[in-house]
Amino acid sequence: MAINFKHALSQKSIYIAVLSACLIAVAAFAVLSLLITEDSRRNTDDFAKKTFFRKYESIEHEFRNIEDYQYLLRALIQKDGLKNYKDYSLVLNDLNKKRNLLPYSWYYYENTASGKTESNNPLSDIFKKTDHKEKSIVLKNNGSGHFRDILITKKDSMYWVSYDSLMLPDKNKLYYGSTVSLDDLHQYFINVDKSSNTYAYVFTKEGICITHPEKKYIGKNIFDFTDIKAKDTLSGLTETGYTKGTAVSEYLGVEVTRFIKPLKTENFDGYTVVNHVNFIIDENISKIKTYTVYIFLAALFLIVTVFILFQRSANLAYQEKEKIQSEKNYLLIENEKMHKAEVINQLQQLKNNINPHFLFNSLNSLYMLIGINKENAQKFTMNLSKIYRYLIVPPKENIVPVSQEIKFIQQYMELLKSRFDEEMSFELIINDPASLEKRIPYLSLQIVTENAIKHNIATIDQPLEIIIIVDEDGITVKNTWQPKTEPVQGEKFGIDYLNQVYEYFKNNLLHISVDGEYFICFLPLMK
Repeated sequence: MAINFKHALSQKSIYIAVLSACLIAVAAFAVLSLLITEDSRRNTDDFAKKTFFRKYESIEHEFRNIEDYQYLLRALIQKDGLKNYKDYSLVLNDLNKKRNLLPYSWYYYENTASGKTESNNPLSDIFKKTDHKEKSIVLKNNGSGHFRDILITKKDSMYWVSYDSLMLPDKNKLYYGSTVSLDDLHQYFINVDKSSNTYAYVFTKEGICITHPEKKYIGKNIFDFTDIKAKDTLSGLTETGYTKGTAVSEYLGVEVTRFIKPLKTENFDGYTVVNHVNFIIDENISKIKTYTVYIFLAALFLIVTVFILFQRSANLAYQEKEKIQSEKNYLLIENEKMHKAEVINQLQQLKNNINPHFLFNSLNSLYMLIGINKENAQKFTMNLSKIYRYLIVPPKENIVPVSQEIKFIQQYMELLKSRFDEEMSFELIINDPASLEKRIPYLSLQIVTENAIKHNIATIDQPLEIIIIVDEDGITVKNTWQPKTEPVQGEKFGIDYLNQVYEYFKNNLLHISVDGEYFICFLPLMK
């Protein structure tokens, strides 16, 4: 039954179809954007937790390393007394330098009888009975076998001094321990674990800040310069062992996700705070939304363009049909010209049908892939944009060099691999390189390959194998013959398109056959 395209595709129906497509695209974009945002926030939250644990573990590890050298010095001195304490301190300092540790081991010996003292500690004045001007803060620690700890301010710098003493039989005293510059300690932790979007600091159980990227806060009470409350340190009430919340950074002045977890060692009782900057999270989500908008705008533009081209093609088809009917009695040569024009127009219609058909399949694949694998969806989108450069400007004569089709089918197979990874394999064999200069119908390899995927099973257990062989006379496309059990619906305009191109150029038609386990399609080459 003949269809009158002029009445079947009125201008009103085209506008309604375009508007419907726009509304569907907008709704799909809203849903997809929401899903991507939630997924991105969830992934970023997991990344923030991993960063927090890595930062905390590195700080805890270094605190224990510092203490190991303190307890080693204690064990050696208590064993030998005054025999080798100078050498022990010297050797430990050399080891610290080689391992890039910060503690400076020292000793202070006081002879009660003579009143003489001997020390390698620049801060040894704290053990003299005379008054000293240094400002000191005592750090409390009730742990067994702990060192005594004080914070000393000297010349605008603060030092953490851990010390112990040994009373000798002659009532002489030997003080020994380690000294750490708090400025150097924070810089040391930064070098141990460099994370551009996080920063950490440590404070004691009483709230005294031990490390901080802002020097002015070291030695201050964190409850005075941050919005941390006492309840924020009650991590024992949580299942995770730490507390988490959103706050404004006192250092950067931006919103951060703040993690607080107890830091307990044999000689220290306090907390570690790790702040993860949130604007990086929002920036990543914004980029994803922007890319999604670009994809949908491009898809919407292509849909509208296809509708317009299809409407124009339908009008041209109707006009040509009327023209042929009115010129039936013309000369045979004129009739032949009209017949050729009609054939070319039909080829163009078929070719225009292939492009939107391929676009719709690609967009459906992208929609499903976004929910499965975001990275593959991004690769899929980039390959789709490259492929559409070839599809947007089709050739006028419907035939192209073999080299162009080979390049296109390789990009197309890369696109399919984003969706079918283990379910499909592809192999290209070029037996005659000179054949790359010959010509074949436009999109012929893509049509035959898509036909193989459409009508055959492709699973991990039964992967679909596709082989393209370029010989002197033609191109053979083979695929494993494993047809689907249920019927496959769809028009055969792709095969019809190839048959008409070969017929128009008076060339041998393509040959299709089944040989054992393979379905074979042979495409003759044109010079």
